[in-house]
Amino acid sequence: MLTPSSGEEVSGEEARLAAVRRYQVLGTAPDGAFDRIAALAARVFDAPMASVSVVDADRVWFAATHGLGGITQIGRDPGLCASAILHGEPYVVPDARTDPRTLSHPLVRGEPWVRFYAAAPITTRDGQRLGTVDVWDTRPRRPSDDQLAALQDLAALVMDEMELRLSAIRTVAAERDRRADAERLARTLQRTLLPPALPVVPGLQAAAAYHTASADEVGGDFYDLFPLDDGRWAFFIGDVCGKGADAAALTSLTRYTLRAAAIYDPDPCAALANLDTVLKGEYQGDDPRHCTALFGVLDPAPDGSFALTLAGGGHPPALALRADATVEALSTAGGQLIGLLPRPRFVRTTTRLRPGEALLMYTDGLIEAHAPDGTMLGQDGLTAHLSRARPRSADHLLSTVDELLCRLGPGVTDDTALLALSVPPRLAPPTQETR
Repeated sequence: MLTPSSGEEVSGEEARLAAVRRYQVLGTAPDGAFDRIAALAARVFDAPMASVSVVDADRVWFAATHGLGGITQIGRDPGLCASAILHGEPYVVPDARTDPRTLSHPLVRGEPWVRFYAAAPITTRDGQRLGTVDVWDTRPRRPSDDQLAALQDLAALVMDEMELRLSAIRTVAAERDRRADAERLARTLQRTLLPPALPVVPGLQAAAAYHTASADEVGGDFYDLFPLDDGRWAFFIGDVCGKGADAAALTSLTRYTLRAAAIYDPDPCAALANLDTVLKGEYQGDDPRHCTALFGVLDPAPDGSFALTLAGGGHPPALALRADATVEALSTAGGQLIGLLPRPRFVRTTTRLRPGEALLMYTDGLIEAHAPDGTMLGQDGLTAHLSRARPRSADHLLSTVDELLCRLGPGVTDDTALLALSVPPRLAPPTQETR
């Protein structure tokens, strides 16, 4: 290995090695472009062997070879490649057996018995010599000026190819960083569009989840649960059209409009109608925006149950899991999309959640998921799954749906929001024996 003789030379070698690392060519898989250049160099010189070499700190690595019998690297012994990078012009050894620079080189003293060697440096724009394009022969000879000029051109072509590769590497890295930044921004933005935690509702268990199908896009699914001034509780779940920043803006507008509407008139149909008016006022002309939603109000009763009033606008029905293990779809069928039609109709239904019963609301990403055999889950498939699992609490209900989503895996292609509410079963009074 060459040993620099001064601090200045050490600094220069460190800069050269930094350039070698920068181009990320060491140890890469064989490349057709470099292979063709090595073959062309051998043809220009009518020589049996040629190579494209990169000189590392303690080795010479061949990015491409022609006729070298599978040799991929050699030690950084002086005389051939390691010495060629010290020169800015072609380096020529007419007869390696008699040249003092090459007498002790392993490739001269042994296989493949090199006698002639010529190299042109592969030089970066800032003057760092990364390696060489080499021509090897087993007989002494002298190259012509045209051959050496062609060798320099081939070395320049190698450098051009390395520059293209470096540009591609940097582009891919920049795109990877951009996507990572976008994913972080999307996750942060998504969190701001959803409540950080659901409030504690006396006598009720509540749980929510958001499953993203794409990590780098903000979805339009939303949910919320909040108290009203008269002791009742309001909740909603919905899905706006589109994805990305536009969907985020629409989601934010939708969520806070529904909250504000509930303050003035908590009637579920009135809240949806208010949202419809706001969306039409905000998005006019040729760019209408719409969403689907369920809006409900819970009114606690002294017996531990909750009266439920629910209205829907184009949204999949909520599912009530009854104490007798049946699953009932609370029909809001006929409720129309919000923000799109001239005079949309919203459908109200009422029921009661009794102790031991639960309610599941979801966005359409869940029922539009596909099983491995290609069949869509649908509301019937979801109902059948819940009937088998028989979850009773809100947490158990969400874990049951999570298990289903994991099983569907790649079949889940849209974001899914889940909101579950459950009334804990009433404890039986203690008997005389347990007192």
